[in-house]
This record gives sequence, C-alpha cells and structure tokens, in this order.
Amino acid sequence: MSSIPENIYLVKQVRELDRLAIEKCGIPGYTLMCRAGKAAFDLIQATWPEAGNIAVLAGPGNNGGDGYVIARLALAAGRQVSVIPSGDHSGLTGDAGRARKDYLDNGGRCTDFADDVLSGCDLVVDALLGSGLARPVEGTFAAAIQAMNTHPVPILSIDVPSGLDADNGWALGEAVTAQATITFVGMKLGLLTGAGRHHAGRLFYDDLQIPGEVFESVPACCDRLSLDGLHARIGQRPLNAHKGSFGHVLLIGGNSGMAGSIALAAQAAARTGSGLVSIATVEQHAGLMVSACPEVMVHGIHGVDELAALIRRASVVAIGPGLGRDQWARDLLAKVLELDLPTVVDADALNLLALDPVYKENWILTPHPGEAAHLSKVSVAQIQQRRLEYVQAVQKQYGGVCVLKGSGTLIASGDRVSVCTAGNPGMASGGMGDVLTGITAGLLAQGMGLYDAARFGVELHAQSADIAAREGMRGLLASDLFQPLRTLVNASGG
Repeated sequence: MSSIPENIYLVKQVRELDRLAIEKCGIPGYTLMCRAGKAAFDLIQATWPEAGNIAVLAGPGNNGGDGYVIARLALAAGRQVSVIPSGDHSGLTGDAGRARKDYLDNGGRCTDFADDVLSGCDLVVDALLGSGLARPVEGTFAAAIQAMNTHPVPILSIDVPSGLDADNGWALGEAVTAQATITFVGMKLGLLTGAGRHHAGRLFYDDLQIPGEVFESVPACCDRLSLDGLHARIGQRPLNAHKGSFGHVLLIGGNSGMAGSIALAAQAAARTGSGLVSIATVEQHAGLMVSACPEVMVHGIHGVDELAALIRRASVVAIGPGLGRDQWARDLLAKVLELDLPTVVDADALNLLALDPVYKENWILTPHPGEAAHLSKVSVAQIQQRRLEYVQAVQKQYGGVCVLKGSGTLIASGDRVSVCTAGNPGMASGGMGDVLTGITAGLLAQGMGLYDAARFGVELHAQSADIAAREGMRGLLASDLFQPLRTLVNASGG
C-alpha cells in the first residue's frame, strides 16, 4: 500500500492496465482480486482493529468479488462477518463467482437486504458498485447506499465509493460517503476532484504488484501536483541580486468597494518573491492600499492612458481581482488584451472575457466553476459533472493555460493536465482566489513558464492553506496563507 501516486488515470485506462497485467504478464484475474481483498483487509486490521462485526455490501460484479474475498479473510481472522448481496448473485461466474464460492465454502453466510440489516455491525465495507458506473443509481442499490450513509459506523469503500463517477468525481444520484477508500491498480481521477474527495474520505492505494512496465505502456490522463522541482525552476538568488532581478508584477483591479481583492493579490505576489509589485486601481482606493501594503506601489488611475505608462515598466500583468464590470473595467481589460506580456486573468476579467472571447497563448486563466460556466456557456452543474473535459475545452478555446479551481483543482495546457490533491474546506472563504492570482503572477515574474507557474502556484496556494488550517479550518482567512507561503517558497530554495 502506498501514497497517492504521481500518475492519475481514467477508468478506461485502468481497464487497460488490468488487461495487460492479465494477458501480457500472465497474472490471473482471481490473483489480482485476492490481492485487492487482502490489501483492503490489511487496512481494516490496521485502522479498525476493534471492529468485530463487519457487514460487507456486495454487488454482482468484480467489486462484489473483492468484497467476498475481504469477508473470507475476516472470517479466517475470527471476526463476525455478514455479506449482504445486492442484485442477483446466484448465477455469479468468473472471478467474482469463484470469490463467492470460496467465501461460502469457508463457512460464510449471506443476509438479504432489509432496513435493519446493518444493525449491530461496527464497520461497513462498501463493495457494491465499482468504477464502471455510468448512470444514476436506482432501486435496491440506492436503498443500500442510503442505509450505509445513515448507519453510524465507519464505511470503507472498495476501489470507488458506490455511486461516484470515477472519472469526474460526480455523484450519480445516491453515492456513498466513506471514511476511507482503498483503490487499486491505477488512481482514478474522480477520487481526487469535484465531489470525489468528499465521498472518498481518506484515500489509500495499492498497485496489486503489477509490474512497472505495464504502467509505462499506458499513458496517464494527468499527473498529481507536488512542489518537487520548484527550487530548480525558481532558481537560487545570486548574491548580487537586486529588486529588478525578480520581475515587476502589475495588478489591475480593486474597483469601488473592492479594494481588498487587489491588495491581497499584490501581497501574495510580493510574498512569493516578485522583486517589484504595482497596483493600478481606482483613485479613491490608492491611499488606503498604500497604508495596507507599504511595500507595494499603488496608482489611482482613471483609464487606459494612465495604465499604459504603468504597463511599460511591468514584466507581468494580472487583472481581475475586484475589477468590476463597468466601463472602467472594460477599458482596462481591452488594453491588457493588446499586450504580449505574460498575464494572469481572474474573477471579473473572466466574466468580461466570456462576453467577447479572445484567444491568446501568453496567459493563465483561473476560473472557478461559475466563471468556467460563463466562459463555456454551460451550467455550473455541467462543469462539475465533467471537470476534466471542460478545463481542456476552456484551454482549447481561449489558449494559454486554464486553472479550473475547486476541490481537486485541474490545470490544463494542451494535452498536459495536472490535478491538485492538497487544500482543504477552510479555503471556502473570500479572497482565496485573489491570493492564487498573486502567487501565480509572482512566479511568472521570477521567470517561470506559464504551465509551471500555474502548477506550482496552485500547489503553493493549497499547501499554504493546509499549513494555516492546522489551527482550524473555520475562520481561515486568505491573508493567513502569507506566512506559510513564504516558508514554502524558501523551503524550496528560493
């Protein structure tokens, strides 16, 4: 059993890994099933050693076969076990049928599903529906999921929480909310993005001893972000460095009543290591921002003529935090769209861009699902149901790099996609996106390419929030990220 691997897969890719392991490496399917069952039972032994009464809800496919293996091992270890089948198991064939027979031959018993069937158990194993689910859960399966979710004991899901779309992290009607999930062969993207992280709980992975050459022959759909390599890309600071050595970020926004957004972005750019940071905002906010951020140069501007002079001194532009959607905002965005400078586009700038789409290669777009819905002319639900598809679609339509924020943030650039597995629900507070904009711009200013700046920016942002959340998620503020952000950047050699 190991931590979340770097390579992340779609269901069809995991099926291909399975096929190659069986057909090319000669590993029998039942051997893989027994390995999966043993890995799951070993996890039970380590995590719930006092669980003496285990209920296994088993479906009619290979996921249910894993459940029968777990039940057989639990019986052999002296635990009380009951398998509760859903669907018709009397005619089970293949590996799942063999697993059922082995369980019954070893003294196992099955119990018909009923409202009180889980009464008395102190651990539920969800082996109901596997990763191939493609339509909403109904009937007995839905009732079984409801029973699991309402029973007050831990749930361990096998491979994927039943009812979860394993590609997209979307609940297909009813879905199990597990305390832990152990997944096999390949890490499924749907466990890491959208609602998947909530339904999966604590995540465990086992490759079932499949040889490395099998994984080398099947390209992954995306990779998992980490801070590995940040130091190499951001570089050591020479002893004779000066503030002009690390770029000049110009942040544009902070319309009437929204000064805090652009101030947060500016402080984040500075804390990430940008040598110089300037703000272009409405005139009435200039004095306030100078007081709040004395290290940042603040300019109150009326329109594009004043902005042009600031752009000439900038190496990177970020626009959107607190920008608004009035004529002032529209004029400034139009000017930015003329530039060849690396640019980060967020918040209201994205909503304005959606009204008149433009394609550019030299920018990073950072939409949350609502902004992505505007950019794609679809609903938020559609975005969340197919996050991978839409992060790639937005990137293809608008160019550059697209960062689709949310639980399990996705970053797309051409055929390359990354997923962030850090971060926490405490980040659901105002200003978090503004901080990400500033971090990303700060990395661009220090010479990173677009894709690297987006990837490392997202990971720095999420890991900073995880450190800050050690004191509690409730009440976590965007500005709480600044100190851990500085620590992480410097821990990486900056």
